Amino acid sequence: MEKPLVSVIMPVYNAEEYLEEAVDSVIASNYSPLELILVDDGSADRSYHLAQQLAEKADTGVIKVYKQPNAGPCVARNYAVSLAKGKYIFPLDADDRVGSDFFTEAVDVMEADNGVKVVYSHAEFFGERTGEWKLAPYSRSLLARKNMIPISAMYRRSDWVRVGGYCKEIIAREDWEFWISILKNGGEVVRLSQVGLYYRVRSGSKRISDRALKRHVVDTLNKRHPDFFVRELGGPLHYQRSWSRLFNTFSRIIHPRRIFVNPAFKELSSFMQALPVFFKNEGTTIYKGRNELKLFERGGRELIVKSYQVPHLINRIAYNSFRASKARRSYRYAEMLRQIGVGTPKPVGFYSTGTWLLFGSSYFVSLKSECPYTYRDFATHTFEHQEEILRAIARTTATLHEHGILHKDYSAGNILFTDEGNDIKVEIIDLNRIRFGTVNMEEGCRNFERLPGTHEVFAILADEYAKSRGFDVKKCLELIEQAHK
Repeated sequence: MEKPLVSVIMPVYNAEEYLEEAVDSVIASNYSPLELILVDDGSADRSYHLAQQLAEKADTGVIKVYKQPNAGPCVARNYAVSLAKGKYIFPLDADDRVGSDFFTEAVDVMEADNGVKVVYSHAEFFGERTGEWKLAPYSRSLLARKNMIPISAMYRRSDWVRVGGYCKEIIAREDWEFWISILKNGGEVVRLSQVGLYYRVRSGSKRISDRALKRHVVDTLNKRHPDFFVRELGGPLHYQRSWSRLFNTFSRIIHPRRIFVNPAFKELSSFMQALPVFFKNEGTTIYKGRNELKLFERGGRELIVKSYQVPHLINRIAYNSFRASKARRSYRYAEMLRQIGVGTPKPVGFYSTGTWLLFGSSYFVSLKSECPYTYRDFATHTFEHQEEILRAIARTTATLHEHGILHKDYSAGNILFTDEGNDIKVEIIDLNRIRFGTVNMEEGCRNFERLPGTHEVFAILADEYAKSRGFDVKKCLELIEQAHK
């Protein structure tokens, strides 16, 4: 049976003194087939020329050499993997060495179990320090606080594609960020029993220089993986990493959260748990005023997240004690509308936080509506089925009123619709301001006051609304036009 190709990727930066030793360790491997991709990252020494000489010396096509302007190891690794043909990827730094048996044993493990995402080995230091590199056994909960997997570990190229490669914005501990990306949602990790990696320690090595960038690393990890840290640590990773879970426990006591996820969207629980961080750092803003709307894509679904402005002091006390927040009301009212057959985007959940006394921030999440138009578009478009659309809007309004529901923000931007002939859909959004109770003819017609139009438009709305509720058509038209004066 033919063995899968392994691609060894090696970023090279001013490594002339050590490069040949690293390359020789790969070539000496007892595994085949193998390719070694060297990417010179704008070296100032003769590294690139030496890499070319080593490729010519090998004379087998195993070594491939490329060059790029200096952009850092993450960019170099991503470039190398993009060129790689192998099923499995193994990064090796240009001043380290790999054991001759590692590839054979690692491939055997990964071929035997698709659930294994990463394979690495025991490691030893050499250079300015010798002895065993003592790494803690892998666990996902420990990975949230520290990295125990060296950069030189084997993984599938398909996983590199899945997570989007190495993060270009992190300038230290990029291996930690990468392993979190691959493993945060599951997967086995295997450490081989033998020593298969030899890690050179020198005064300028990244393992030493990276320590000075601790705050940057923690901030970037929190920005990129808030859901992972919420799940494993109960909140963000702190600069005092070992104390993170304890700090987060106290924070949750002082700043309690209320999170609800629609059972139909359980797979979005991690997103909802870390919603404020995702909202701050990701998403596409589609509206920003007193409140803010952002569009997100998660699991093939498009989501709309609405962040509500923190209310004034009296309402902060009220929302925290006895009144439902706008986000919670929006969710509850969306469920109610859908139960009576009125269209509104399917609610996903809501999130709110505060202190013991004061309400804080809140968010409402729904699926993005499939309706491409709002009532505002009547001002600039002539729709093929314009009368049918207006009648559908009037019937929707009548249904709300017949069920004792009066939308207090019934404006042109909050009525969505399609223009699809016999299958016209109408959806109502921005539901946090609703009054419940009997809606009589006068109040119902006045509810159209923020929907602009001509006499002909109002006549259609009045006709369908009156027929739907059993009112006098002329009287409804008179009341609707009166509401627009």
